[in-house]
Amino acid sequence: MTAKTAATAKAPSEALLLEIAAKHFRLETLETRNSDGLDFRDVAVWSIRAALEAAFAAGQAATR
Repeated sequence: MTAKTAATAKAPSEALLLEIAAKHFRLETLETRNSDGLDFRDVAVWSIRAALEAAFAAGQAATR
């Protein structure tokens, strides 16, 4: 397995990232839409913490 293949295999799925973003930040997409009103959000620190914890748990589950 090449280094690039190994990195790709360990990368989180786009669907999982979107699921976490939707749940914790109420985002519909993670795509850039070239609009400040759509691309920038005010986010509470507890929401950031919850999203990071969800991402960490997903990473741990992926290595098992």
